[in-house]
Amino acid sequence: MSDSEHQVSLQSYIRLCVKIFCAVLCTTGAMIWASFLPHYGWTFKVTLIIAIAVVNAFLVAGYLMHLLSEKKLVYTVLTCTVGFFIGLMGLTLWAMNDFPLGTIAH
Repeated sequence: MSDSEHQVSLQSYIRLCVKIFCAVLCTTGAMIWASFLPHYGWTFKVTLIIAIAVVNAFLVAGYLMHLLSEKKLVYTVLTCTVGFFIGLMGLTLWAMNDFPLGTIAH
């Protein structure tokens, strides 16, 4: 792979970082704004805040951590990590009320 394939001007990269930083600030402000919404229940507020946080995480991971431009191996490792995490959470929930014989749950 030659150096000419990945040439990016510093000015355009700095502009992109500033735009992403402003977007992250806006999404953070939107999360704070959503927490103060009147006339809505906490479940709606939490759902809205989590949705905004997902967008925020995508911006940070995708652009600032350069995951959008990574190779297939990185995505494979990330997919396996997410799969293992979901599996461990599932096992935890499945075994939540599974106590050894002769013990008392508190």
